[in-house]
Amino acid sequence: MKSRNNLALRAVPNRVPSTKSRGFTLIELIAATTILLILSSLMVPLVQVNLKRQREKELRHALWEMRDAIDRYKDAADRGAFQIKAGSEGYPPDLETLTKGVDVGGKKLRFLRRVPIDPMTGKDEWGMRSMQDDPKSDSWGGQNLFDVFTKSEQKALDGTEYKEW
Repeated sequence: MKSRNNLALRAVPNRVPSTKSRGFTLIELIAATTILLILSSLMVPLVQVNLKRQREKELRHALWEMRDAIDRYKDAADRGAFQIKAGSEGYPPDLETLTKGVDVGGKKLRFLRRVPIDPMTGKDEWGMRSMQDDPKSDSWGGQNLFDVFTKSEQKALDGTEYKEW
């Protein structure tokens, strides 16, 4: 019976508490942090490009919206829906006329709800051109409103200047 007891004692492993802790070492933490910093620094340019692309999309939409309002005003003026100022070529005098509207048979005909904010400058100020102005000019003659453009001097992702859009 003694031999059986000895075998039973030997089969049980010796449970001595280990002196090693079960956490991460300082080197492992530094390596993981370094990898995270490198990956996050690679993401910053991508985020910046996406933000610029979004602002460009907003700029295109704002320009389209205002140019569409100018075209609808011109179409209504050419149809004779309201009286136009001589020498205006049927174009609106300014952006304010598009938002305030014109009187047509006792009703206000509005072409634009509000002047959109320029996403590149953060203001509701736009460059304007009249029919008589030079297409590359930054100054507005004031005769009529033929076109609008941003006052931003920045370049787009495709290399063109925003004010040329």
